[in-house]
Amino acid sequence: MAELADTSGDNTQSTEQVVNTLNAIKNEPQQDIDMPPPPTEYEALSAQLKQIPHDPNGWKRLINLAEESGDMDKVRVSFDALLQQYPNTSSAQIRYIGHFLQDPLMFGEAEDLFKKFLIKSPEVDLWKFYLTYVRRVNTTPSTRDAVRKSYEFAVNHIGQDKDSGDIWRDYIHFLRSGETTTTWEEQQKMDALRKVYHRAVQIPLEGVETLWQELESFENNLNRITAKKFMTDLSPAHMQARTTYRQLINHAGALFPASASVPQTRPELVLPALPTFNASERTLVGKWKAYLKWEENNPLELEEKDKSILVSRIQSVYRKALIRMRYYPEIWFMAYTWLNSVGKHEEALTILKAGIEANPLSDLKSYLLTFTYAEALEVKQAFAEVHSQFDRLLGVLRAKLEELEVRIKNEESQNDNNPPANAGDPNSPSQSCLFNSQQSDEKPLKPSELAERQSEYGLAYNMYMRFGRRAEGIKSSRAIFGRARRDRWTPWTVYESAALMEYHCSEDGMGVGSRIFEKGLELFADEIEYVLRYLGFLISINDKTNARALFERVIGTFPPDRARPLWERWARYEYQYGDLDAALKLEKRIADVYPADPPIKRFAQRHTYLGTDAIAAQDLGFALARKAPQALGRTETTTSVTTSNPGSVGSIGGSGGSGTNINAASHKRPASPDYRKREERGGGGGGDYSQSHKRARGMSPPPPRNERDRDRWDAPPSSRRRHSPPPPNWDRDGRERAPLPPPREEEKPKVPSLPNVISWFIGELPTPTSFDGPVFRTDDLMNLFRNAVIPSSGRSKSPPPPTPPRSGGRPPPDYGPYQGPGGGRTGRRY
Repeated sequence: MAELADTSGDNTQSTEQVVNTLNAIKNEPQQDIDMPPPPTEYEALSAQLKQIPHDPNGWKRLINLAEESGDMDKVRVSFDALLQQYPNTSSAQIRYIGHFLQDPLMFGEAEDLFKKFLIKSPEVDLWKFYLTYVRRVNTTPSTRDAVRKSYEFAVNHIGQDKDSGDIWRDYIHFLRSGETTTTWEEQQKMDALRKVYHRAVQIPLEGVETLWQELESFENNLNRITAKKFMTDLSPAHMQARTTYRQLINHAGALFPASASVPQTRPELVLPALPTFNASERTLVGKWKAYLKWEENNPLELEEKDKSILVSRIQSVYRKALIRMRYYPEIWFMAYTWLNSVGKHEEALTILKAGIEANPLSDLKSYLLTFTYAEALEVKQAFAEVHSQFDRLLGVLRAKLEELEVRIKNEESQNDNNPPANAGDPNSPSQSCLFNSQQSDEKPLKPSELAERQSEYGLAYNMYMRFGRRAEGIKSSRAIFGRARRDRWTPWTVYESAALMEYHCSEDGMGVGSRIFEKGLELFADEIEYVLRYLGFLISINDKTNARALFERVIGTFPPDRARPLWERWARYEYQYGDLDAALKLEKRIADVYPADPPIKRFAQRHTYLGTDAIAAQDLGFALARKAPQALGRTETTTSVTTSNPGSVGSIGGSGGSGTNINAASHKRPASPDYRKREERGGGGGGDYSQSHKRARGMSPPPPRNERDRDRWDAPPSSRRRHSPPPPNWDRDGRERAPLPPPREEEKPKVPSLPNVISWFIGELPTPTSFDGPVFRTDDLMNLFRNAVIPSSGRSKSPPPPTPPRSGGRPPPDYGPYQGPGGGRTGRRY
């Protein structure tokens, strides 16, 4: 027991020791904890631009902060980062170099930057800035040769540019100002001037006419006989240059900002922004494409011996286009295609790499450049690089899909946690409106966006499998498909593509393809498009047993509104290759599922082949209707009147109209079968149809309700004359209708009135449903004219395409499934 009571091993401190320890800690001097200072605006902006580099305003602010600080290290870091994001931007390069021209001790660093920028730059203002610096540091007669070489270096690189006229004139003035002491030196000077003049007057430059006059004066002062010969030889090329310059101004005048005549050390930064592809940006892209194609067509008509000049000229134009249209992959693709066409394959591949860097995969900027680069590598048989390219593409797409999925789930959870204030009142109008808009607009948009991205993900896998089969055989394609099967984001299109690839490219293609389709059906049995593809495949390989089994297996899993394409597909097969008993049995099943379908639809569809529908054309009068003239100009006016009062159209289209209304409509053209079919299916009147299928024209004011109803629907227009008073109005029960109350004073300015004659005339017009011709939206036509690229008047005009023959009347009937109001002009006819 004594051993058990022994507490020698207990390490617990006494109360006195604990108190002393706490006092000692309390008396110790407190160490100041240094909190890091908040980041400056420059530091915060630098960090932000690393995360979001496509921010022109942010870069401009960063450069201003660096310049205001006076710290050359910040200036170097900021401009280097800017030019890495926006390479060859001349305004940034000039401002960057300008910081090193204020102190002669820093001229060496400025020259290093000139060497770095000039070779790749097509911008005239940077070359002007360089020549100004050269003439500033070379002022003695012994250094004139260095200045001359600099001018020659400049005109060889950018002398074909339309804005290089100032450089050519400065070069000529520099040569003129040279002093000579001997006759030989004077002759050398004249020969140099003649050579420069002859080159300049054949280029479409600004002020080329002035240079021609100077050349003519120069030659006449030397020798009138030789002057006439020189001017005669140069005249065709000069006149072509003048004509080309006028065309060039029409093409490129709006594409390039006006360059300053005097180089500025601090020009305004011009940085391209990410495209939104609005109307103005699409117009700008169209202008650039037209200009580039115009340059490729050799407007100067240079001969084969001058092909190097033509190539240099077009290359310079493409470099300018890639600077200003950096984020438009189409321009990069045009540059790549042109470089390949002139045999510069390595440079074309370099352009593609630069385009992918400008439009990286991480931002999903360009499938165009990614696929083009993969094919270019495949041509070079660099298969390992192609695999790496597709792996990066799929990785980026997968990350984007997961990010989008998380965002959609977060938005849905926020909507569930934050219901609207009147969510508990289902009878309130605002609650009902909110529910309808969410069901029809917002919620479908989120899955559709995810489905679209997933479809693009499947496209990447399909292109990858194509490459594997082309480059390394069917086994490589199978390996890629094996990876896709383990990916939860793989859509059904990958299974279909793999199955068809096996069918066409392997020995046991039929069996392997069927097994792949069947495997995909386990995952995508609810995808109607996939089931249709599978059924079409079985029919195409004449496997009617499995095709019938597939149809019977899946047709009951879809609701009738989604199953119609399957019924239609199998019906076409039975009509074409089955017996009559099977076709009639199938029609009975379809009639049970879709009781609103008329029997004539199935019968006519059974006797149609390759679009030839003799029943519709001859028995139903569609062939004669095509020959009837159409009044195309009356549709919008009729629509604007009828849609302003839906009840008036419903009184004709509905079944409960009065006898008077029936008589009024009896002399009009009957409604089209499409319209009658919509009434049978929806049970609604023509008001819903006219509102959804036609758009009211806001420029046509509707007549007042009392005049419209009185003059249009109450009596047959044939029973009264033009100026005779209208007959009395009677309601449906035969009692005299009470006069309508006068409109309130505040409504008079809002409801314009039409004269009775105009109202009667509008009532004479056929109903909107009687028009079956093409409908043109005014807004679409105006946008088409506004965005059209008008070719230059100087180019040879190609003959217009032949006008297709007109066939008036109704379009050919379509027995396909109903697409809904506005779902297509060629709707159901039965």
